[in-house]
Amino acid sequence: MALSINEIKAGVTILVDGEVYVVIDTEHVKPGKGSAFVRAKMRNMKNLNVQDRTFRGDEKIDQAFVEERKLQYLYKSGSMYHFMDQENFEEVAISEDSVGDKKKFLKDNQDVLGYFYKNETLNINLPFFIEFTITHTEPGIKGDTAKSGTKPAEIETGASIQVPLFIDVGDRIKVDTRTNSYVERVS
Repeated sequence: MALSINEIKAGVTILVDGEVYVVIDTEHVKPGKGSAFVRAKMRNMKNLNVQDRTFRGDEKIDQAFVEERKLQYLYKSGSMYHFMDQENFEEVAISEDSVGDKKKFLKDNQDVLGYFYKNETLNINLPFFIEFTITHTEPGIKGDTAKSGTKPAEIETGASIQVPLFIDVGDRIKVDTRTNSYVERVS
């Protein structure tokens, strides 16, 4: 379905040069002289790159119908990550490129959202906060709770994040997957 420039708004998914983009922000401009146009800030749904683009008034933009599915992470085999579609229980294999840096926070049976366009996987989204167990870190020192220092720690998926000095091996912590940062210790 072709969209006019008036229908381009934040959250709309469009097809530009064969790539699927989600519109982040728009600015509709009607100059005193000449035709109206739209400046759009868009994020590529496959590689997450952001770009600005101007659409003229007479342009027709194709809308991309992106399907969102609930998936559950099962296992990794070679360079493919295997998920189960939670509606029809079919297995979906997603390439390591599509998973990207999110692989360091994937643990068994983790629920994620998958985005598909014409049955091709564009991207996955993790929950904003996930709990992990610390598997390796330098020992904490009694009384370090007042200082605001950090140290590296390895979580159960093998990823390394910065944690406060009082965190020790075996502690459960909450991690913000958007910023790759420690949030709090979980009891």
